[in-house]
Amino acid sequence: QVQLLESGGGLVQPGGSLRLSCAASGSIFSVGPMAWYRQATGKQREMVARISKSGTTNYADSVKGRFTISRDNVKNTVALQMNNLEPEDTAVYYCNADVVRTNLALDNYWGQGTQVTVSS
Repeated sequence: QVQLLESGGGLVQPGGSLRLSCAASGSIFSVGPMAWYRQATGKQREMVARISKSGTTNYADSVKGRFTISRDNVKNTVALQMNNLEPEDTAVYYCNADVVRTNLALDNYWGQGTQVTVSS
C-alpha cells in the first residue's frame, strides 16, 4: 500500500505564509506527477498546483505569483510554499500523486487533507 501524509496546515493572518509538506511512503517503485488540491466549504475541489517528475509546474490562476510547488524525487515528497495568503485561500488542502507500486501497478493517491485557515 501507499500513503500520502500531509503536514503544515494551520491558522495564519492575511498576508502571512505557510508551508505544506506531503510525503509518500509504502510500496513505491516510482512517483509521477504530484499536486496540491484544495476544497473550501461548499465548493468543489480544485487543483492548486501541479509538478511533473521532471519539475514542470502548473498553477491555478488564483495562486500564481504567491504559491510555489516543489518536490524531492529522492525522498518522494512535495511541498507547497504559500505566501501573501488571502482569506479566499481558506480550505482543506490535499496532496495527490500518481504512484507506480513495486508490483508495477499505477494508481492515483490522495492524502487525508490539512486545514488552512486565513483569518485576522
